[in-house]
Amino acid sequence: MKGPQDIFAQIQGQLGQFVPDMARAAREDFETQARAAAMTVLSRLELVTREEFDVQQAVLMKTREKVDALEQRVAELERALNAR
Repeated sequence: MKGPQDIFAQIQGQLGQFVPDMARAAREDFETQARAAAMTVLSRLELVTREEFDVQQAVLMKTREKVDALEQRVAELERALNAR
């Protein structure tokens, strides 16, 4: 007949075999949930691709050049008007 210590040791040994599986399952479940939560947050941020960003940056640079040229032209016209 087994004593309480023997039964406890047997139960502990059996549980010890399942703990790594339970821990792995818990980790995988956490990773899945965390990944889903991160994707939800990222989808709400309305992020753009690098390509879209580069295109918009080029448009902005061109616009800046046009604004600078127009500012210079207005300054020249103002000088000419004031010279009269």
